[in-house]
Amino acid sequence: METLLIAFDSTQQALRTEMLLEYADIEIDIRPTPKEITAGCALSIDFPGDELETVRKIIKDEQVEVRGIFRQIGGKYEPLPWE
Repeated sequence: METLLIAFDSTQQALRTEMLLEYADIEIDIRPTPKEITAGCALSIDFPGDELETVRKIIKDEQVEVRGIFRQIGGKYEPLPWE
């Protein structure tokens, strides 16, 4: 199963998103932000790709500020279109 990654500009938003996704029973992992992704926060969240629409809805509904959602392709991280 594909794993996607959310990168953040602030630790506060990362921790808030962790709480929101855990509350929604989405399986997540907190990990260091890959060096290939420029972000203001050292923390990122991995989540299953099949939860993408649910994660997008939570981020939008809760007005979470994110750097982006990324997919790893061939060792590189590609941003996903937001909508």
